[in-house]
Amino acid sequence: MAEETEKKASDKGPEEEVVVPESKTDEKTPLVLATAEAEEETKKPTEEAPADVAVEKETAEAVALASTAAETEAVIEQSASFKEESNLVGDLPEPEKKALDELKQFIQAALVNNEFNPPPPPPPPKSEEPPASEAKVEEPAAAEEPAAKAELTAPVETKAEEPITTSTSEEAPKTEEAAASSVPEELKVVESVEVKAVVVDEDGAKTVEAIEETVVPVTLPPPAAEEVAPAAEAETEKEHIKEPEAPASVEAPLAPPAEEFIWGVPLVGNEKSDTVLLKFLRARDFKVKDALAMIKNAVIWRKQFGIESLLEEDLAVPELEKVVFYHGQDKEGHPVCYNVYGEFKDQELYAKAFGDEEKREKFLRWRIQFLEKGIRQQLDFSPQGVCTMVQVTDLKNVPGPGKKELRQATKKALALLQDNYPEFVAKQVFINVPWWYLAYNRVMSPFFTQRTKSKFVFAGPSKSAETIFRYIAPEHVPVQYGGLSKDNDPDFTSSDAVTEVIIKPSSKHVIELPSTEPSLLVWELRALGWDVTYSAEFVPSSEEGYTVLVQKARKFTAADEPYVKNSFKVGEPGKIILNIDNATTKKKKLLYRSKTKGTTESA
Repeated sequence: MAEETEKKASDKGPEEEVVVPESKTDEKTPLVLATAEAEEETKKPTEEAPADVAVEKETAEAVALASTAAETEAVIEQSASFKEESNLVGDLPEPEKKALDELKQFIQAALVNNEFNPPPPPPPPKSEEPPASEAKVEEPAAAEEPAAKAELTAPVETKAEEPITTSTSEEAPKTEEAAASSVPEELKVVESVEVKAVVVDEDGAKTVEAIEETVVPVTLPPPAAEEVAPAAEAETEKEHIKEPEAPASVEAPLAPPAEEFIWGVPLVGNEKSDTVLLKFLRARDFKVKDALAMIKNAVIWRKQFGIESLLEEDLAVPELEKVVFYHGQDKEGHPVCYNVYGEFKDQELYAKAFGDEEKREKFLRWRIQFLEKGIRQQLDFSPQGVCTMVQVTDLKNVPGPGKKELRQATKKALALLQDNYPEFVAKQVFINVPWWYLAYNRVMSPFFTQRTKSKFVFAGPSKSAETIFRYIAPEHVPVQYGGLSKDNDPDFTSSDAVTEVIIKPSSKHVIELPSTEPSLLVWELRALGWDVTYSAEFVPSSEEGYTVLVQKARKFTAADEPYVKNSFKVGEPGKIILNIDNATTKKKKLLYRSKTKGTTESA
């Protein structure tokens, strides 16, 4: 029998990992499109230099990069694998526990002081000159002022000439004094008014005289005897009835501060809150004040951007479902998000997403909405839950630096996501990366932290599938990226494990699928890059039985379908034998899985 080698593809040489640049924060956003920025940087010398010098310089750079392309593709720096920190408070080092407790206290104080609300809008600017309407109102008032004074003086002068002494209290009749004295003091009403009069002499001089007028008191008739008696009794009862004393003034309790939520989790109050706060602390190297400022800015931005209402908006664009989508999980249970920017090579889709400022804004809102929904639906913020995701970014056919609109939209999104979505990436895998980009990042890698290097991986076109399989099992990897995972597959699911086999050059591999009872046997397989010959047959256990050819020998190439699925209805005990012949001088990775189904089920 031909030599065969079976193994699970968990190990891979050090030649397929490279770091990616990171900005000020340690954590990068799921919407990274560093290609455009890198291409812009490589383009700068030609924009600033004269044409002939730029051409020479560009040629020299191309030669230099080309000379290292093969080396970069074959031998890429190996970075230490990133290991996620625990979110259990008990597992944290003492300095980190102290920082978390201190941050909680700061947040409680900020909640009481309403520091998580956006600042009020600035007041409208005040005009220095009064409106014309106000000026018109003031002019008549100034003109009428002398007239008003004249009207006030005229009647007073007339009154001053009248005999006013007859109304004084000294000349009041004595009968009135007697009547007033018989009335109780509290029933007397006396009003004394002082009037100032302006008197004009014959020579025109004006004098002011004060005249006192007294209004005759009004006397009320004494009440009848029968009315006085009940009133006296009522007064007596009031004296015996003690009015309840007013309670001492008690200050009303202050209303509790309003809760603030982020990604559906309150900032304080439960164990999920600790997970959220730890994200911000790690993004700021456990500098409490910096983390607090980041949280405040993030909460305020979410309110201004309208995140909660954004979740209810209908921003679906069917074509964009091919650009960004979730599919499966990695070997540690992290959900996996794929970003396929090469789809924007379609000019119609590009114009629909970035054609003008309004469309770019809508794309940004759609991308934020997609991320928000993914965080709430895919992640678990409990201390032992999965609260990060794996990002796979495909740079195949990505638009170049000439796509200014894409660059602008990406730059804006990058800034927002860096500031408001910290520590959400467990691993960022870039695949189908152009050789020039690998070389560029190799030069830039010394400038970035070890934490960043351990999270980001780059793979060239020939190593993309193998690199993905280091982190994601083939049953979770979409077919277009080398796996066997398909939507709406009636026969296999992600729970059906895939076996990985390495076929050595110029060798064959044989797979046996036994069946002991009547059943329907289903299997599927693929060899990455194909260039192998595949055949299948059923061999009965009985020597009197006949071998049945299931799949005629056929050579598959890279241009053929990515995988093959076959089935065979077994009527007697026997086995299916699959033959895969690798006649090339390169090793091949083979993926396959099988399942036995009831005879009533169809493949």
